[in-house]
Amino acid sequence: MSEKNQACSNKPGLLVRSWRGFWRWSFRLLLAFLLLSLALVLMVSFINPPTWAWRIDRALFPPKDNIQVRHQWVPLEKIAANMQLAVIASEDQRFTQHNGVDFVAIKTAIEDRDPGEPLRGASTLTQQTAKNLFLWSSRSLVRKGLEAWFAVLLDTLSGKRRTLELYLNIVEFGPGIYGVEAASQYYFNKGAGKLSSREAALLAALLPNPWSYRIDPPTAYMNRRADWIGRQMRQLGMATLNDLD
Repeated sequence: MSEKNQACSNKPGLLVRSWRGFWRWSFRLLLAFLLLSLALVLMVSFINPPTWAWRIDRALFPPKDNIQVRHQWVPLEKIAANMQLAVIASEDQRFTQHNGVDFVAIKTAIEDRDPGEPLRGASTLTQQTAKNLFLWSSRSLVRKGLEAWFAVLLDTLSGKRRTLELYLNIVEFGPGIYGVEAASQYYFNKGAGKLSSREAALLAALLPNPWSYRIDPPTAYMNRRADWIGRQMRQLGMATLNDLD
């Protein structure tokens, strides 16, 4: 056989080996990612994280200079029921009904979206927790896909009560103010376990934009937001918290 014919006959074998190598390494990378993500979620299910992705991002790329960081971890049972209900009423009223990703809310958001506008209002409290814990701040489809994956893991492995506890302890309530205990002390000079319904509604009203919104004292807009959250809290009722697993 000539060298030319031999080279041609070797090409299919080389391509097959290349594809096999590609899929073998792809499988290994996927398996490594799955194991790592499972390990991360299991870890935060039982251990209070000393830091998290959103806090690291803020430290590396602060919107403002000389920000004093405030944070104090408190267990869920020491956070007022008013505050627990307020964030559910404000951020995710179907929190106890979905499995981390709310496909009903996604469908509604798609139907209500104006042409050319980004999708808004479909991110669950669980997804927000996953983003703050593990991911970066961009709005890319890759980030949203990972966010959904981690949200399902959190809901499955950590459960509603732990997810809510994580959320309330790491969410940002103002420049450098992480978690409801630090926020309660900063804005109201009291512990998170003593928050009234109105105070909880005001804190929840900060969450969409804690670097711009102010409640010390609250603006007219923030009072209206807190009024709306208060009405949602009354409609949901404290019995909502009984559905946390």
